[in-house]
Amino acid sequence: MLIKQHYKLLVLLFFIFGNYVCFAQNTNHPKREFRGVWIATVANIDWPNSNQLSASEQQDQFIYLLDQQKRDGINTVITQIRPAADAFYAKSREPWSSWLTGAQGRLPYPVYDPLQFMIEETHKRAMEFHAWFNPYRATHKSARGPVATNHITRTHPDWFFRYGGQLLFNPGLPEVRNYIVSVVMDVVRNYDIDGIHFDDYFYPYPEPNQTLQDWATFKKYPNGFTNIDDWRRNNVNLLIKMVHDSIKATKPYVKFGISPFGIWKNSVTDDDEGSLTDGGSSYYRQYADSREWIKQGWVDYMLPQVYFQIGHPKADFETLVDWWNTNNYGRHIYIGMGAYRIGSDPAWRRATHMPDELKITRSYENVQGQAWFSAKSLIRNIQGFTDTLRNNYYRYQALPPTMPWIDSIPPNAPKEFIAVQTNPGVVKLSWKAPDVAKDGGTARGYVIYRFTKNEATNILDAKHIITVVYNETSFTDTEPKPKQRYVYVITALDRLQNESVDWCVSSVLLN
Repeated sequence: MLIKQHYKLLVLLFFIFGNYVCFAQNTNHPKREFRGVWIATVANIDWPNSNQLSASEQQDQFIYLLDQQKRDGINTVITQIRPAADAFYAKSREPWSSWLTGAQGRLPYPVYDPLQFMIEETHKRAMEFHAWFNPYRATHKSARGPVATNHITRTHPDWFFRYGGQLLFNPGLPEVRNYIVSVVMDVVRNYDIDGIHFDDYFYPYPEPNQTLQDWATFKKYPNGFTNIDDWRRNNVNLLIKMVHDSIKATKPYVKFGISPFGIWKNSVTDDDEGSLTDGGSSYYRQYADSREWIKQGWVDYMLPQVYFQIGHPKADFETLVDWWNTNNYGRHIYIGMGAYRIGSDPAWRRATHMPDELKITRSYENVQGQAWFSAKSLIRNIQGFTDTLRNNYYRYQALPPTMPWIDSIPPNAPKEFIAVQTNPGVVKLSWKAPDVAKDGGTARGYVIYRFTKNEATNILDAKHIITVVYNETSFTDTEPKPKQRYVYVITALDRLQNESVDWCVSSVLLN
């Protein structure tokens, strides 16, 4: 049965079952929430756990990692595919990463495309895949062995300066900006990703007794600036805008997000606009004007790394969440959560500390989710926090928030939805893809809800979601109980997580 509007189905089932229909969303279990996790590959932090594994061992590890994150309620993985001007993907102009194969430039064995594999496995679990780039780092202290002969530091040594024992791209060079955009766009064009993600490493974090070696570049390409600090910030701004514009011109549905350091500016340096904090700030230390990026609409989401405890004397967690909530400028704000810090010192040893931080993020209207650093920390289940996440706060599945500034037109509903009992306690659901929507969009995924006879049919309540699937037209439900009547509802999702206004319903009485 196809119901043309939500109201019609609610009224129909009201008369059938005589139940009161509630439209309120449970704030403890929101239906829409970004639930991300960072999967770091640099120094083999999260995956793979060794650079000496075969391709099949790497794949097994990633599948295990995905299964654990899916079980814990995660709906988005942010996976590092370019940690240091190297690649975890085949269609690259840069050499294979040493953290994948043991030596930079060496192919995986047997040869496969890790990024293609990771995307496919992620989508099988109806999770989004965001490709994480470190834009400016070219070498890393933890790397072993020489860089490959075709590494960009060898072919264009004039593009880099050394700082903190590492080689970094010089952001002031126009050819550097063009190159980084080209690297990003290789992935956008060649892979079915859901997002591009930059981390917090722009200009390097300050090191004692070291200075940035970019004065000559400033003199050559001043771009109208007389202050070198403002010039550096503009260099980063130029890159962010270029990346955004290039992505949207090629695949508008691909999201672009950044996870800057948690403090933009402190009120001690900017009483009008800064946060009521007194710590390091991205504006002055990394020359990353993150507030400007979101204000100009150059990003779809901002994911500040607020890895501070509640009550921190210089950077209180809630103070920063409140500041980002206020400075959202119509884009999404997700909060980066320091899962790795649980149990690390007295402030983080209180078992309720991280749950309290999560609850704070949910109390702000313009904060639409969280991301956890990193996957390893969640799998370790420090102080039982992951159990708490899985059994309480992420107990029910959530859909990622929609982004109406990219696409607000929902897909049409699926067709010919049928529920059939195939075995005791087993219901086979099948359907057909919907017609193309008025904007030409198609369905990428489907949300299936289940209700018992005495439950109000309220699809705003996340507890009724039994699964979300991508690119499938069937699902087998193995949880029903005998002698029960169940009502199933199915909706369609497009690439931007818009859910169909119309839906289909089917019921079955089990033997």
